[in-house]
Amino acid sequence: MIIDLHAHTRYSWCGRDDPAELIEEMITHGVEVLGITDHQRGIGEDVQVYCDTIRGLAKKYEDKIRLFCGVELCTLPEWQPKQGETFAEYDYCLIENLADKESVMCGDLLAYVKDYQCPVGIAHTDLFSFIKAKGLDARQYLKGLADRGVFWELNVNYDSIHGYQEHAYVKRFMESEYEQALVKESGLAVSIGFDGHRKEDYLVERVAAGNDFLQKTGIKNAVDLLIR
Repeated sequence: MIIDLHAHTRYSWCGRDDPAELIEEMITHGVEVLGITDHQRGIGEDVQVYCDTIRGLAKKYEDKIRLFCGVELCTLPEWQPKQGETFAEYDYCLIENLADKESVMCGDLLAYVKDYQCPVGIAHTDLFSFIKAKGLDARQYLKGLADRGVFWELNVNYDSIHGYQEHAYVKRFMESEYEQALVKESGLAVSIGFDGHRKEDYLVERVAAGNDFLQKTGIKNAVDLLIR
Protein backbone atom coordinates (compact mmCIF):
# COMPACT_ATOMS: atom_id res chain seq x y z
CA MET A 1 0.00 0.00 0.00
CA ILE A 2 1.01 3.60 -0.54
CA ILE A 3 0.53 5.31 2.81
CA ASP A 4 1.45 8.95 3.50
CA LEU A 5 0.80 10.25 7.02
CA HIS A 6 2.14 13.79 6.62
CA ALA A 7 0.49 16.26 4.24
CA HIS A 8 -0.41 19.95 4.39
CA THR A 9 -3.19 22.06 2.88
CA ARG A 10 -4.16 25.74 2.94
CA TYR A 11 -4.98 25.35 6.64
CA SER A 12 -1.23 25.47 7.27
CA TRP A 13 0.40 28.91 7.17
CA CYS A 14 2.94 27.46 4.72
CA GLY A 15 0.44 25.37 2.73
CA ARG A 16 -1.59 26.35 -0.27
CA ASP A 17 -3.78 23.56 -1.65
CA ASP A 18 -7.48 23.18 -1.09
CA PRO A 19 -8.00 19.93 0.85
CA ALA A 20 -10.32 18.41 -1.76
CA GLU A 21 -7.90 19.27 -4.59
CA LEU A 22 -5.03 17.71 -2.66
CA ILE A 23 -7.00 14.52 -2.01
CA GLU A 24 -7.97 14.20 -5.66
CA GLU A 25 -4.32 14.66 -6.65
CA MET A 26 -3.24 11.95 -4.20
CA ILE A 27 -5.85 9.59 -5.64
CA THR A 28 -4.35 10.08 -9.11
CA HIS A 29 -0.95 9.07 -7.65
CA GLY A 30 -2.40 5.87 -6.24
CA VAL A 31 -2.10 6.90 -2.60
CA GLU A 32 -4.38 4.59 -0.63
CA VAL A 33 -4.06 6.12 2.85
CA LEU A 34 -3.48 9.83 3.46
CA GLY A 35 -3.07 11.74 6.71
CA ILE A 36 -3.65 15.48 6.49
CA THR A 37 -1.60 17.09 9.28
CA ASP A 38 -1.85 20.84 9.09
CA HIS A 39 0.05 23.02 11.56
CA GLN A 40 -1.83 23.98 14.71
CA ARG A 41 -0.64 27.56 14.32
CA GLY A 42 -2.26 27.62 10.89
CA ILE A 43 -5.51 26.01 12.02
CA GLY A 44 -5.68 28.43 14.93
CA GLU A 45 -9.18 28.74 16.38
CA ASP A 46 -10.75 26.93 13.42
CA VAL A 47 -10.22 23.44 14.86
CA GLN A 48 -13.85 22.38 14.48
CA VAL A 49 -14.07 23.75 10.94
CA TYR A 50 -10.83 22.00 10.03
CA CYS A 51 -11.87 18.65 11.51
CA ASP A 52 -15.36 18.84 10.01
CA THR A 53 -13.87 19.63 6.61
CA ILE A 54 -11.36 16.76 6.63
CA ARG A 55 -13.86 14.25 8.03
CA GLY A 56 -16.47 15.33 5.51
CA LEU A 57 -13.97 14.73 2.71
CA ALA A 58 -13.05 11.38 4.26
CA LYS A 59 -16.68 10.34 3.87
CA LYS A 60 -16.94 11.77 0.36
CA TYR A 61 -13.87 9.92 -0.92
CA GLU A 62 -14.11 6.79 1.23
CA ASP A 63 -14.43 4.51 -1.79
CA LYS A 64 -11.17 5.85 -3.27
CA ILE A 65 -8.85 6.64 -0.35
CA ARG A 66 -8.63 6.24 3.44
CA LEU A 67 -8.26 9.65 5.03
CA PHE A 68 -7.11 10.60 8.52
CA CYS A 69 -7.45 13.98 10.23
CA GLY A 70 -4.21 14.87 11.99
CA VAL A 71 -2.32 17.92 13.21
CA GLU A 72 1.34 18.91 13.39
CA LEU A 73 2.35 20.57 16.64
CA CYS A 74 5.21 23.03 16.98
CA THR A 75 6.69 22.99 20.49
CA LEU A 76 8.78 26.15 20.32
CA PRO A 77 7.78 28.74 22.95
CA GLU A 78 6.13 31.17 20.55
CA TRP A 79 3.99 28.50 18.86
CA GLN A 80 3.42 25.80 21.46
CA PRO A 81 -0.09 24.34 21.97
CA LYS A 82 -2.27 25.81 24.69
CA GLN A 83 -1.87 24.31 28.12
CA GLY A 84 -4.39 21.57 28.83
CA GLU A 85 -5.10 20.68 25.21
CA THR A 86 -5.54 16.91 24.73
CA PHE A 87 -6.08 16.83 20.93
CA ALA A 88 -8.84 14.24 21.31
CA GLU A 89 -10.54 15.70 18.23
CA TYR A 90 -7.74 14.46 15.96
CA ASP A 91 -6.89 10.97 14.73
CA TYR A 92 -3.25 11.62 15.64
CA CYS A 93 -0.69 14.37 16.03
CA LEU A 94 2.88 14.82 14.85
CA ILE A 95 5.22 16.52 17.31
CA GLU A 96 7.97 18.82 16.06
CA ASN A 97 11.19 20.10 17.65
CA LEU A 98 12.07 17.17 19.92
CA ALA A 99 15.80 17.76 19.43
CA ASP A 100 15.53 21.57 19.49
CA LYS A 101 17.07 23.17 22.57
CA GLU A 102 14.34 25.83 22.51
CA SER A 103 11.49 23.30 22.62
CA VAL A 104 9.22 23.48 25.64
CA MET A 105 9.42 19.67 25.80
CA CYS A 106 13.00 20.00 27.12
CA GLY A 107 13.73 16.67 25.43
CA ASP A 108 11.13 14.74 27.47
CA LEU A 109 8.47 13.87 24.94
CA LEU A 110 6.72 11.23 27.05
CA ALA A 111 6.15 13.63 29.92
CA TYR A 112 4.97 16.34 27.54
CA VAL A 113 2.34 14.19 25.81
CA LYS A 114 1.22 12.15 28.82
CA ASP A 115 -2.30 13.61 28.71
CA TYR A 116 -2.72 13.60 24.94
CA GLN A 117 -5.76 11.57 23.94
CA CYS A 118 -4.66 10.62 20.44
CA PRO A 119 -1.73 8.67 18.98
CA VAL A 120 1.49 10.70 18.84
CA GLY A 121 4.21 10.65 16.19
CA ILE A 122 7.67 12.22 16.21
CA ALA A 123 8.01 14.32 13.06
CA HIS A 124 11.18 14.58 10.93
CA THR A 125 13.66 13.91 13.75
CA ASP A 126 17.00 12.12 13.72
CA LEU A 127 15.93 9.97 16.65
CA PHE A 128 19.16 8.01 16.99
CA SER A 129 21.30 11.16 17.07
CA PHE A 130 18.93 12.59 19.68
CA ILE A 131 19.26 9.45 21.81
CA LYS A 132 23.05 9.57 21.55
CA ALA A 133 23.24 13.27 22.40
CA LYS A 134 21.10 12.73 25.50
CA GLY A 135 23.20 9.77 26.64
CA LEU A 136 20.14 7.52 26.67
CA ASP A 137 19.99 3.76 26.30
CA ALA A 138 18.58 3.24 22.80
CA ARG A 139 16.81 -0.03 23.54
CA GLN A 140 15.15 1.31 26.66
CA TYR A 141 14.16 4.62 25.08
CA LEU A 142 12.68 3.10 21.93
CA LYS A 143 10.78 0.54 24.01
CA GLY A 144 9.37 3.35 26.14
CA LEU A 145 8.08 5.12 23.04
CA ALA A 146 6.55 1.93 21.67
CA ASP A 147 4.87 1.08 24.98
CA ARG A 148 3.24 4.54 25.02
CA GLY A 149 2.05 4.09 21.43
CA VAL A 150 4.33 6.81 20.07
CA PHE A 151 5.54 6.32 16.50
CA TRP A 152 8.49 7.75 14.57
CA GLU A 153 8.35 9.35 11.15
CA LEU A 154 10.70 8.68 8.26
CA ASN A 155 10.25 11.96 6.42
CA VAL A 156 10.91 11.35 2.72
CA ASN A 157 10.38 14.94 1.65
CA TYR A 158 12.10 16.47 -1.35
CA ASP A 159 10.27 19.61 -2.48
CA SER A 160 10.49 23.33 -3.17
CA ILE A 161 9.25 24.47 0.26
CA HIS A 162 12.10 22.62 1.98
CA GLY A 163 14.71 23.66 -0.58
CA TYR A 164 14.95 20.16 -2.10
CA GLN A 165 16.87 18.93 0.95
CA GLU A 166 16.63 15.29 1.96
CA HIS A 167 16.75 14.12 5.57
CA ALA A 168 20.08 12.37 6.09
CA TYR A 169 18.73 10.33 9.00
CA VAL A 170 16.26 8.56 6.70
CA LYS A 171 18.97 7.38 4.31
CA ARG A 172 21.17 6.29 7.22
CA PHE A 173 18.36 4.35 8.87
CA MET A 174 17.49 2.56 5.64
CA GLU A 175 21.11 1.46 5.35
CA SER A 176 21.69 0.58 9.02
CA GLU A 177 20.77 -2.96 9.95
CA TYR A 178 21.72 -2.12 13.52
CA GLU A 179 19.23 0.74 13.84
CA GLN A 180 16.56 -1.28 12.07
CA ALA A 181 17.09 -4.18 14.47
CA LEU A 182 16.70 -1.89 17.49
CA VAL A 183 13.44 -0.48 16.15
CA LYS A 184 12.06 -3.93 15.36
CA GLU A 185 13.10 -5.29 18.75
CA SER A 186 11.41 -2.39 20.55
CA GLY A 187 8.15 -2.70 18.64
CA LEU A 188 8.31 0.96 17.67
CA ALA A 189 5.99 1.78 14.78
CA VAL A 190 7.28 3.93 11.92
CA SER A 191 5.38 6.19 9.55
CA ILE A 192 6.22 7.42 6.07
CA GLY A 193 5.45 11.05 5.29
CA PHE A 194 6.25 13.25 2.32
CA ASP A 195 5.44 16.43 4.26
CA GLY A 196 4.09 17.99 1.08
CA HIS A 197 2.99 21.63 0.84
CA ARG A 198 2.40 21.93 -2.92
CA LYS A 199 0.63 19.16 -4.79
CA GLU A 200 2.73 19.68 -7.93
CA ASP A 201 5.87 18.86 -5.91
CA TYR A 202 4.61 15.45 -4.86
CA LEU A 203 6.93 12.52 -5.56
CA VAL A 204 4.87 9.41 -4.93
CA GLU A 205 7.82 7.14 -5.72
CA ARG A 206 9.58 8.30 -2.56
CA VAL A 207 6.53 7.47 -0.46
CA ALA A 208 6.08 4.11 -2.16
CA ALA A 209 9.74 3.25 -1.58
CA GLY A 210 9.41 4.11 2.09
CA ASN A 211 6.39 1.86 2.52
CA ASP A 212 8.13 -0.94 0.63
CA PHE A 213 11.10 -0.59 2.97
CA LEU A 214 8.91 -1.03 6.05
CA GLN A 215 7.24 -4.08 4.55
CA LYS A 216 10.50 -5.73 3.49
CA THR A 217 12.22 -5.14 6.83
CA GLY A 218 9.21 -6.17 8.90
CA ILE A 219 9.11 -2.85 10.76
CA LYS A 220 5.66 -2.02 12.06
CA ASN A 221 3.84 0.60 9.97
CA ALA A 222 2.33 3.36 12.11
CA VAL A 223 -0.91 3.18 10.14
CA ASP A 224 -1.71 0.07 12.18
CA LEU A 225 -2.02 2.33 15.25
CA LEU A 226 -4.65 4.44 13.49
CA ILE A 227 -6.87 1.80 11.91
CA ARG A 228 -9.08 0.48 14.67
